[in-house]
Amino acid sequence: MKIKYIVYALIIIGIGVLVTYRINKNSAPKEDPKAGKNKAMNVSGIVVNPITFDNNLSLSGSIEANEQVEIRSEVSGIVEGIYFNEGSTVAKGQVLFKVNDIELRAQLRQMQTKEGLAKENERRAKLLLQKEAISQEEYDIAGADYRSAQAESQLIRAQIGKTSVRAPFSGKIGLRSISPGTYITPDILVAKLVNITKLKITFSIPEKYATQVKVNTVLSFTVAGSTEKYTAKVYAIEPEIAVATRTLQIRAIADNKDGKLLPGTFANVELPLSTVKDALIIPSEAIVPVQNGKKVFITENGKAKEVMVETETRTAKNILVLSGLKAGDTVLTTGVMSLKNDTKVKVAVAKK
Repeated sequence: MKIKYIVYALIIIGIGVLVTYRINKNSAPKEDPKAGKNKAMNVSGIVVNPITFDNNLSLSGSIEANEQVEIRSEVSGIVEGIYFNEGSTVAKGQVLFKVNDIELRAQLRQMQTKEGLAKENERRAKLLLQKEAISQEEYDIAGADYRSAQAESQLIRAQIGKTSVRAPFSGKIGLRSISPGTYITPDILVAKLVNITKLKITFSIPEKYATQVKVNTVLSFTVAGSTEKYTAKVYAIEPEIAVATRTLQIRAIADNKDGKLLPGTFANVELPLSTVKDALIIPSEAIVPVQNGKKVFITENGKAKEVMVETETRTAKNILVLSGLKAGDTVLTTGVMSLKNDTKVKVAVAKK
């Protein structure tokens, strides 16, 4: 019986606790569901003011030697002498290596003998023709034999000249792949010769900037591993847009007398396009990409307002706005991905 009374007591206590909880719950003040919607969102923003803006285009380019060539032999034969040191500077016209020409010189002496005989035959035929002892045709044959011998001698001399390989321009020669005594053919690469006193910087720009770049424009560039800024001058522009990439290729030249720059490295190019007066510049984080363009949010009467904008040049932190904004607009820079039109905002304006 005691257990029965204990169970009844626990049930009554439970019911009492439940009733007390419901009374307290109903007497508590109810939250207004619209209160959250009416609360202003805390955001940051900047006031857009016109400034003078140097419109520079940041690009990637490649550095190339002003002149470079692969040194090869035009004739086959045994290398009898190498006259350059690897990695050294050579002058234009300097003999780099020599291929043995003994056989060619023997052929030349043989041909010179034939040439002398043909010359004498031509002289005798001319005297006989004057005496009408031979026909004009016979004299013409003798003259043709002489000229043919001359041509063959010149050909052999040209082959002998090719056995001495000379530097086509002054520059620095690389590592060689032959040794004295090597049997060389035109297929064998001996070394590479490059002229690095001047370097070419090749880069491409989007087609919309094609009309803004002119020959003799001075640009600046940097390379990886160095903070030093170098300058170069545009000297050539491709006459057509590349259809595949919709870009225009440009080439500039830079001095490299101290040899600090090496061909084959990448260059970070800063190409000046124009100076824009009264330019409107906003932080890049304020831009929201959308399907049909780009938009930003400005504040108007304490609410966010969506504005479509047209932009152009982008720097590391900012972007140039061409249309959609006016001087004095407050552009929101934080929380833009969660903003909607007419969202109440409380703006903390950043000081410049």
